[in-house]
Amino acid sequence: MLDSSYIMSKIKLSPSWSLSNEANETLGAELFLLLDLIHRTGTLAEAAKQTGISYRHAWNLVNHWKTFFGSNLVTFTRGKGASLTELGEKLLWAEQRVSARVGLQLDSLASEINLEINRALTSARTSLTIHASHGYAVAHLPELLKMAPDVQVDLRYIGAAESLASLNRGDCDLAGFHLPTEGNGQTVINSLAPLWDQDGHRFIHLVTRTQGLFVSAKNPLGISSLKDLVKKDVKFVNRQIGSGTRMLFDQLLAKDNVLSTEIQGYQSEEFTHAAVAAFVASGMANTGFGVQPAATQFGLDFIPLAQEKYMFACRSKAIHKKEILELIKLLKSDEFANYVFNLPGYSAPEAGEVVTLKQALSR
Repeated sequence: MLDSSYIMSKIKLSPSWSLSNEANETLGAELFLLLDLIHRTGTLAEAAKQTGISYRHAWNLVNHWKTFFGSNLVTFTRGKGASLTELGEKLLWAEQRVSARVGLQLDSLASEINLEINRALTSARTSLTIHASHGYAVAHLPELLKMAPDVQVDLRYIGAAESLASLNRGDCDLAGFHLPTEGNGQTVINSLAPLWDQDGHRFIHLVTRTQGLFVSAKNPLGISSLKDLVKKDVKFVNRQIGSGTRMLFDQLLAKDNVLSTEIQGYQSEEFTHAAVAAFVASGMANTGFGVQPAATQFGLDFIPLAQEKYMFACRSKAIHKKEILELIKLLKSDEFANYVFNLPGYSAPEAGEVVTLKQALSR
């Protein structure tokens, strides 16, 4: 039998890619980390230090791959330090895009594997299954729930409507979704209403967050509203059909009388906020729609357009289950409040409050 100390461990799956030539030389994680730190710090010396390698090794690494590609990855300027060339930026973008595109799927798979292995090891821990629309606050819950050692969390990212459908089938304990505020949410409400049960569901507040447009730093195209998306020189990247963010975006378009058919790139879809931001940061689109931390993560400017509340739905009869009560307690903790405080565009004034459907829709 496996050592029970494994129970406190956590399986992690990380996305990675590599590039090899005929001599079997492989470009991989060490170079990507170095390029990222050069981009962030502006010096090779500091990037080498933070990577944990010598300056000589960093210098040799950069020059080795310069020879491999036949082109510079880094430009060195006296008095100005180091910066990435267009090739260096594209390699870094490729690494970030792989992570943004498949990272959440790997997190969900790791959660599933971890849960099944721990079930085989012990019956002492209870499980909390969460199916949720992606968000930066909900992504913190596995870390937060480490403070409740008797609860094993299984977090899987799916669209808002699909999450609620999972709850109704009995496939999860909590379904994460988000509702726009300030009169922007009727279309979203109408889409989700058939999945709610007035008496059979209760709702737990998580956070309030801001959604808006991602644009390149300093906003070179001068984008300021949804009406600018129809300009011929603006290319957009969208979220997938069925996501709460896509529902909100479509409602905002209708409110501003902007036709989706006139937006270049409206049919181009990504599955997470981070993937949309990575797409814009790469230059493959000029703008996208999502939450502010994703824009910050990829060095983009952010134009706020709407606020929404992120909530969990659960079955009324399950609201007093031990693991759900543990989560509610932790959502009201200083640890969670401090984490949310550091997320741009996020706040948690009602975190952990349990309300009825009528109360959820009236706030």
